[in-house]
Amino acid sequence: MGGGRGDFKENDLLPVSVVIVTKNEEINIEDALKSVSDAKEIIVVDSFSSDRTVEICRQYTDRVYQHEWEGFAIQKQRAVDYAEGPWVLILDADERVSAELKAEITAAVSRISCNGFYMPRENYFIGKWIRHSGWWPDNTLRLFRKNMGRLELREVHEKVVVEGSTGYLKNPLRHYTYRSVSDFVERMERYSTLAAWEMRKKSVRAGWYSLTIRPVFTFIKMYFLRMGLLDGTRGLMLAMLYSYYTFLKYAKTWEKQD
Repeated sequence: MGGGRGDFKENDLLPVSVVIVTKNEEINIEDALKSVSDAKEIIVVDSFSSDRTVEICRQYTDRVYQHEWEGFAIQKQRAVDYAEGPWVLILDADERVSAELKAEITAAVSRISCNGFYMPRENYFIGKWIRHSGWWPDNTLRLFRKNMGRLELREVHEKVVVEGSTGYLKNPLRHYTYRSVSDFVERMERYSTLAAWEMRKKSVRAGWYSLTIRPVFTFIKMYFLRMGLLDGTRGLMLAMLYSYYTFLKYAKTWEKQD
């Protein structure tokens, strides 16, 4: 059994196949793996990390595979395809599953009526849970029957599409994203490029409106309409950073227009 580390009885195991994709995640990956070390199966698809990611992963599972990076959706679907169990839980390296969420997942997969479940995410920015700014509850579908769900093929913000009915869990998935402003800026460069590619594939064009009004509206939406002002300085910083991200993705779209 290529699952968690330790001596666990079958009835004690988290009854899902946990799948994770990695690329140089030695800072994050061990805490993610510890949080699901009692899963019946853990599968890691790594994109040839140059740090200790693979070494750490192999302490928790023997189901570690390496493939060249082909995009978030393709890489995660590849990990799902390796799963042998009927239920799959997609976990990112910077996410953690609490004991309360594990208990709820165990109960949820026994329901015949649902083929997938959304769960709320507690998103942390520079060490603090962001309760507003559009970051909570941030419901995301991560738990699903393998034969009833697939990753939607898109460049960024990939998501699982499930056939049939879905439900909602109450206990949150903890997401320790953006540990610093530099971390946000570094990923913003990559994500804005991917978003621009996605928009060009959909024949979206960028002009004066997209480069001026859209970034301003992003700030207004996050800081005022979604009450980011209640998140203090972090709320202000997020509204500003996302406003710039909006500008970047449309600027990159404009740059490649005919």
